[in-house]
Amino acid sequence: MKADYKKIRRKLNIAMGQLNAISNMVDNDRYCIDISTQLLAVIAALKGINNDILNEHLKGCVVDAIKEGNQEEIDTKIDEVINVVTKMLK
Repeated sequence: MKADYKKIRRKLNIAMGQLNAISNMVDNDRYCIDISTQLLAVIAALKGINNDILNEHLKGCVVDAIKEGNQEEIDTKIDEVINVVTKMLK
């Protein structure tokens, strides 16, 4: 992974903490809208983490493949990004 490990780990830990809090909210029969709001916050956090990882993949792995000039590797990296972006758009 080309992304900053400490940055990604910190963000993941925050998201996991939010998920644990949401689980507690469900266990304590909290108001539906409060739970939904917190779920949306976790989804946004995960999307942000994914964007960080994808940005670094493009700047690192894809650029490295281009610099190496191996067309097969370039095509593979581009296809990988297209597949992930397609899934993100669903």
